[in-house]
Amino acid sequence: MNQVIRSIRADEWRAVRELRLVALQDPVAHLAFRETYEESVARPDAFWQERAAGAAEGVAERRQFVAVDPDGVWTGSVVVLVERAGEADFLGHVGEWDQAHLVGVFVRPEHRGSGVTDALFETALAWAWETGLDRVRLFVHEKNGRAEAFYRRVGFVPTGGSAPTPGDTGERDLEFVITRS
Repeated sequence: MNQVIRSIRADEWRAVRELRLVALQDPVAHLAFRETYEESVARPDAFWQERAAGAAEGVAERRQFVAVDPDGVWTGSVVVLVERAGEADFLGHVGEWDQAHLVGVFVRPEHRGSGVTDALFETALAWAWETGLDRVRLFVHEKNGRAEAFYRRVGFVPTGGSAPTPGDTGERDLEFVITRS
């Protein structure tokens, strides 16, 4: 893999927006993301500026990591959210542990299988461990077998927990976790 994995900078909001819009056009985006392309493309620049600033290098409670190829193209991303015990997470559930929560996982199709996703996850987990957290979780749609297989391969295990998929479809997002060994 000839890519650099790094934190985003606050001034890179346009690239944050561009990669997110590409992700939301992926054929399985409806299984992986809690927003649509149409919702996101309509958001004002201020939204993207705030999103980038809130997950940029130096932010303690949230970090977005990107894979950047030699031509400067962002080929993938993962966001790490720090969740504190006793506080509501972005789903509205009150957590029992201090933990990290991985969201927004995406790698451009032409870079899948090249090690980019592995490198993003290694970096995200290393940052969570360095932050002092011992537990990292994520959710995967029950029909997103490709993502589930990857998460299992890198050491995540199902907890048995789940959350309803947005849209009142009756489908579930399954919780997976990995702990620092």
